[in-house]
Amino acid sequence: MRRPILVLALLLAILPARAAEAGTSHHGRSLAHQRPSNSHASIVHSHGGSSRRTRLNAGLALGRAHRAHGRRAGLRHVRRLRQIRERSNQQIATLESEQPGVDARIHLDPLDTVPLRGFRIPPAMKGSHDSLVRQNVRGEAEGLLRIENDDALLTLRQSRSLVALPVSESLRVDERLPENRRYCRGWTAQFLTDVARVHYSRFGRPLQVNSAVRTVAYQRKLGRVNGNAAAAEGDTASPHLTGATIDIAKRGLSMQEIGWMRAFLLPLETAGKLDVEEEFQQACFHITVYKSYGPAEQPQTVQHSLARSSALLATKVR
Repeated sequence: MRRPILVLALLLAILPARAAEAGTSHHGRSLAHQRPSNSHASIVHSHGGSSRRTRLNAGLALGRAHRAHGRRAGLRHVRRLRQIRERSNQQIATLESEQPGVDARIHLDPLDTVPLRGFRIPPAMKGSHDSLVRQNVRGEAEGLLRIENDDALLTLRQSRSLVALPVSESLRVDERLPENRRYCRGWTAQFLTDVARVHYSRFGRPLQVNSAVRTVAYQRKLGRVNGNAAAAEGDTASPHLTGATIDIAKRGLSMQEIGWMRAFLLPLETAGKLDVEEEFQQACFHITVYKSYGPAEQPQTVQHSLARSSALLATKVR
């Protein structure tokens, strides 16, 4: 009886061990079979995360580079402004030490005598009957005949007695002005070049010419539709008929620019280089330029005239 019992006990001990080994082997194969799939998914996940992290890091680096570039550009701009301000202050200090009691003036351009600081807008340069008569008298004294019609205008253009308006970055022409009337006298063109250049260097914007040479025939037509138009004949005829006169638009200019124009023109008018009538209905500076403002005399003669009238300018500005 003992031997069968021992055999049975031995079998019961062996069978669970075998079953455990078989289970372990089965699970091992299952895990081995699944491992490549899980490993592949892990690799894909790892690669995807790495790609996103790379793009994120690249974006952050680019943003930092842009901000650094912006800061450097801003610092350069500030340094440049500081250098310009220091140079201007040095010029002001030199001028004030050389000319006590006279407002400091910009000398970046020899023709710009308008005060740099403490600048107040001068009063309007209103025209008058006497001024209009003077413009006609001086035009006749300088041998300037009134241009009767387009044929006479063409002849003067061909002979170079009239030159094209000096259009540039600093000077433009109203697009409504006909092509054959975009002409003026040579000294008037020189004045336009000067005033536009100086204005542009100070304000960074161009001036605009609204009107230049006209003919008697056109002025008569204008008088029939515009009651404020000057006459075509007589002592008060429009100075535009000689080609020496231009209209510079005020529309679009700031009050500071208008004030600067007045202060720039006043010494020239005082020196007898031109006559100015500031118009308000047409919103322009009507300017007749005389031969004494000639290309051969620029810029020394005008500089001397401006220097002689600087005290008057300072008085008028105040």
